[in-house]
Amino acid sequence: MQRDGCIYILTNKNKTTLYVGVTADLYARIQEHKNGISKTSFTYKYNLHYLVYYEFHSKIEEAIAREKEIKKWRREKKDNLISAFNPMWDDLSDSEDI
Repeated sequence: MQRDGCIYILTNKNKTTLYVGVTADLYARIQEHKNGISKTSFTYKYNLHYLVYYEFHSKIEEAIAREKEIKKWRREKKDNLISAFNPMWDDLSDSEDI
């Protein structure tokens, strides 16, 4: 499957805050978050550097639609999505899959 879009979820060390984002290049985007490219961003302010969930889509439009859907969810539903994919909530940013 061609991977033109990806949604991802970041959290902080204590897993207290979540950020749902979309990108065409997951690895590059995660590096931007980890390096604090934008010092005024939500992810920088709350130290959201741990990639705990991602899913690839064949079209960026599909990824954007999925991001919007997940952003509307309550925290519990997001937690369940993450736990089903990554039960230990490990940082997946070093995964060879991204």
